[in-house]
Amino acid sequence: MIQIKKTDASNTDFITLVAYLDQELAGRDGEEHAFYDQFNKISNIRHAIVLYVNAEPVGCGAIKKLDANSMEVKRMFIKKKHRGEGLAQKILVLLEKWSFELGYKKCVLETGKRQPEAVNLYMKSGYTRIPNYGQYMGVENSLCFEKQLQASLHNS
Repeated sequence: MIQIKKTDASNTDFITLVAYLDQELAGRDGEEHAFYDQFNKISNIRHAIVLYVNAEPVGCGAIKKLDANSMEVKRMFIKKKHRGEGLAQKILVLLEKWSFELGYKKCVLETGKRQPEAVNLYMKSGYTRIPNYGQYMGVENSLCFEKQLQASLHNS
């Protein structure tokens, strides 16, 4: 049974899942991990989702205000044994809906070239590639995306 919990960065399950995410990213990013890590602190995250399967926390994601019109999708993660089950897509849709409900017009995000499964998720979810923004400008490994949010997609 799948359960979804809207929470924030103080949730212990969210904190634990983010620790797993950081561990995996450190392995993928190698020497570049410290650069990315500085932008992924969770202390200021007020909107997070934890997904449970049979009461076990297996996935998470969060949104954080980027500007007056945009929420940034952060800290997307699914435990390895549950990948390929559509859970990341479910979290992403809920984050988009939450962003829209909060009055934002689009979601933006950054992911890395070393995360092809994340790139595939965002592309199939309607995100389009944009020039790298903010701290990611000029960063070779970074790929940035955005998606315009529409009421018709988020009324369910």
